[in-house]
Amino acid sequence: MFKNIVLAISLLTLAACATAPTEAPDNSKNLTVGLVQKEIKIGMSGAEVVEVLGSPNMVSTDAERREVWVYDKVATESVSSSSNGWVFLIIAGGNRSSGSSSKTQRTLTIIIKFDDQSRVRDFAYHSSKF
Repeated sequence: MFKNIVLAISLLTLAACATAPTEAPDNSKNLTVGLVQKEIKIGMSGAEVVEVLGSPNMVSTDAERREVWVYDKVATESVSSSSNGWVFLIIAGGNRSSGSSSKTQRTLTIIIKFDDQSRVRDFAYHSSKF
């Protein structure tokens, strides 16, 4: 009988422990290196670039007064887990909890240079993850 009680309590304890990953929502446009490589071409108009990438974060001009657009995106992913459980022994009881979390940050910078006719003349990108 004692073994059955211990077994039942052990099963209830395991059932009470749960791990649930969570991820922060990213409501920004999903910019990736692959999207830039696939869609951005020399000779595209500014309107076509906006259609693919959305509006730039920064717009400036170079020494010859040609436009330069910069897209700078940062994404943070958070994952956390926790578990809680009750352990009952014959007279004493106790609450046990544990958890962990991790964060990953990704950055993507895209620089698009336009010519005198407002067409893409060059583009570059840099991606990092840490």
